[in-house]
Amino acid sequence: MPHRFTRRDALKLAGLGIGAPGLLAGCASRPEGVASWSMWSSSPEEAEVWADFSTYVEQQMRIRSVPNLTPSNGYPTKLDLQLVSGTASLVTAINGQLLPTYAARGALRPLDDLIATDPDFDAADFYPTIRAISSFAGRPYMIGFDVAPNVLYVNKTLLAERGIAPPSPTEPMTWAQFRELAIELNAPPERYGFTCTLEIDDLVSWIYSAGGNVMNADATAGALDEPEAMEAIDFLVGLFARDKITPPIANLIPTNSRANFMEGNVAFMQNGPWQVVNVRKAEFEWDIVPFPAGAAGSTPRVSGSGFAIPAAVEGADLELAWTLLKTLTSTDALNIYAAAGRNNPARYSAGSAFQPPPANVGIVQRILAGELAGGHPFEVTTNWNQVKQMLNQDLPRGFLGQLTPAEVVTGLTPRLDVLMTQHQDNVRLAELRK
Repeated sequence: MPHRFTRRDALKLAGLGIGAPGLLAGCASRPEGVASWSMWSSSPEEAEVWADFSTYVEQQMRIRSVPNLTPSNGYPTKLDLQLVSGTASLVTAINGQLLPTYAARGALRPLDDLIATDPDFDAADFYPTIRAISSFAGRPYMIGFDVAPNVLYVNKTLLAERGIAPPSPTEPMTWAQFRELAIELNAPPERYGFTCTLEIDDLVSWIYSAGGNVMNADATAGALDEPEAMEAIDFLVGLFARDKITPPIANLIPTNSRANFMEGNVAFMQNGPWQVVNVRKAEFEWDIVPFPAGAAGSTPRVSGSGFAIPAAVEGADLELAWTLLKTLTSTDALNIYAAAGRNNPARYSAGSAFQPPPANVGIVQRILAGELAGGHPFEVTTNWNQVKQMLNQDLPRGFLGQLTPAEVVTGLTPRLDVLMTQHQDNVRLAELRK
């Protein structure tokens, strides 16, 4: 069943003496008698959403809620320091890309025992992709609050001006169809066919759709030199370097695809549906369609985030933390998130964050539910920040045409293999800590 704050939760808190300030037993480094939780927040709009969450926590748990908000670019560094020093909040938000890093370090508490012994918690109410993203070595370490696939944004006004019908709202274009249409719409410098960033976060959707991956099946070596991944890299680099259907790139600074698309002279943009709330400011008609289908179908990356409990949380604090975590990821809490339109909630039972416009925005939940197109959980390693940094430094040279895709991958492969070896060392150390 979808979790809502229950009488059993209230009785547990009453049994702990919670409700009157000062009665919570816990780490001296944490505020006593409060439900403390951490989250990134980089705008007044985001802060307002988390303020509403905090009010909901206080209403449901009858305890003071203390959200610790940090700008997104500084959040990982601050969280690292807090986890090491034992000063982290009872519950902390985790980006799915970083979950394996923290889980392998032993910084987060696995949640399987808490889930198994709680009859009020229904794990099946969460989309399968966020459950995969929330796990490490077969064990859940966080409970998701949002999840969404990459999609393709379409400038319908630009297409209409050229007398071209928009793509199917439900049937993904093939790569060949997409490329042909993008080339037809390309007429620089007046207009361009396509835009995306020059980073692995975007490239990986093409790799997944080709049937490839960044690393091999057991993550012991890189796999960018495999035929499927090479096909994807060559295709996407070709759109930039050979077909020249993208806005010009002057240097190695990552492309701001949303800014390009918002100018109104780009036909297609690859991005996540979390940009819907921003693109609604566009002064032209637009919509979203499924990601183009490669040899493996339309299987772009699916990303998500969630809440976790630091490993140092124990005893009475742990019961409070679990109740807090369930409250923050409950159906009613995620409906607050949905109403704000920030991103798609992680639960089936929560309302959609994406109400029209655009008209076709409902495909996000249909993709996640497996009703059309598809998606691939973003597979990352315990040292993904290092992998990502290395790839994002070298890949743009291919997009700029300075190196061929084969030359880029040849230079990356030995260093990627080293990072995969490091990842395996991290996994082995994590096993020893069990």
